[in-house]
Amino acid sequence: VAYLIIFHILFVLFVWTYWKSIFTLPVQPGKKYHMSYADKERYENEERPEVQRQILAEMARKLPVYTRTGNGGIRFCDRCQLIKPDRCHHCSVCAICVLKMDHHCPWVNNCIGFSNYKFFLLFLAYSLLYCLYIAATVFKYFIKYWTGELTNGRSKFHVLFLLFVAIMFFVSLMFLFGYHCWLVSRNRSTLEAFSAPVFQNGPDKNGFNLGFVKNLQQVFGEEKKLWLLPVASSQGDGHFFPMRALCEAQNPLLANEEHWEDDGIDEEPHDSGEASSLAIERET
Repeated sequence: VAYLIIFHILFVLFVWTYWKSIFTLPVQPGKKYHMSYADKERYENEERPEVQRQILAEMARKLPVYTRTGNGGIRFCDRCQLIKPDRCHHCSVCAICVLKMDHHCPWVNNCIGFSNYKFFLLFLAYSLLYCLYIAATVFKYFIKYWTGELTNGRSKFHVLFLLFVAIMFFVSLMFLFGYHCWLVSRNRSTLEAFSAPVFQNGPDKNGFNLGFVKNLQQVFGEEKKLWLLPVASSQGDGHFFPMRALCEAQNPLLANEEHWEDDGIDEEPHDSGEASSLAIERET
């Protein structure tokens, strides 16, 4: 009875987290990050790059945007026509910009991001426990098979199949879950692990690292009783994330014109160096 209760609890949690990972749609940036009809018409009809940069700069000054492109420009998505929030990326499979995008997962056929990253982690954890439980309960019958106590030929096949499939999935899930646990402890996404986010002072892979406890709370929330349940409890709305140092959060895109001039960035760049610092990222 105890074995059956544990089995059904793990099975329900496994199916619940898998269902939440699949059917929780990725969150897209809010309307204020999208171009208005007038700005879009101005931007598309304008052929001068410096004027296009001014249009994007005017939009970015009103938004809590702190990360930049690799060359220091505004993170803009041509496909979705929006200023990308911090940690937001365009998914070529879903054809949308996803808040705090981690990766597109073929296992759940969905994009893993701010809305379902917690559910994905719990899905990996409960899948790992599920495989371990199956392997542990079947192992004694595997021993009987080798000692000759198990005579039923069909039972032998079932025992061998369950054991080796459970072990195979357990090993693969262990590495994947361990990697994502490491990412959570550093407050990074899979994309940020490969390409560090760029701040005012340059790339910094630890830019969003707030410490182990706060990093966990970013994903699972402050109420520990909800950590192991597939219910939404992540902090924030996916558009803004606390940063490690205030100096890295100083964004000239949000500053006034005097700050722009102090940083050596005028509304009309005078040389190629200033123009390149305001280059626009175009995702295709």
